[in-house]
Amino acid sequence: MRRVTTLLLVHGGLWEAGMDADAFWRRPGVVAALEDRGFDVVAPDRPVHAASWADEAEHLARALPAEPCTVVAGSNGCPAAVRLALARPDAVARLLLAWPATAGDPAVDARTSAALTASGAAPEVVAGLLAGDTLRGVTDAALAGLTVPLGLLPAEPENPFHQRRTVDALARLVPGATVLPGCTEPPRPDFAADLGRCADAMAAFAR
Repeated sequence: MRRVTTLLLVHGGLWEAGMDADAFWRRPGVVAALEDRGFDVVAPDRPVHAASWADEAEHLARALPAEPCTVVAGSNGCPAAVRLALARPDAVARLLLAWPATAGDPAVDARTSAALTASGAAPEVVAGLLAGDTLRGVTDAALAGLTVPLGLLPAEPENPFHQRRTVDALARLVPGATVLPGCTEPPRPDFAADLGRCADAMAAFAR
């Protein structure tokens, strides 16, 4: 009997009210599409007001299944998933970063900083969440040390928050990284047209 692969889905958002696993993965149909393709799917909620990416990774570790799994992260869930993979390489068999949020863009960082502050984040929390190199919350040196197979799924078309240069830089940093066909991001309204090919790409990488 073929062993069923478990996918741990890490949703996007950063201190955004209402942005949880239901809004990002379930209602747009991603969970159901992956289950239809034969996967067990675990989609926990990230803490809404986490003070650090380390806290996020610690929270996600509690949702890990008994057997090594494939972790699929979206947007601002990507830093938390990378931190999890670095801390628990025994538990993460493969890592897919979908629509990784772009770091280091002054306009994007200013807008994100303002949103975090408006949501009640202290200045030191804002600085810590925005810090990083190619990816928030992680240095390039740490990224280069990833030992798990890495997949990258770009936003297509790109937008200021999910720029193609982020995927290209990650592909250069991590030897052997696989760049998958791009698509729009949930929960954007136009994601519905891309759901099938998005799920197919995720499934192909996870297998």
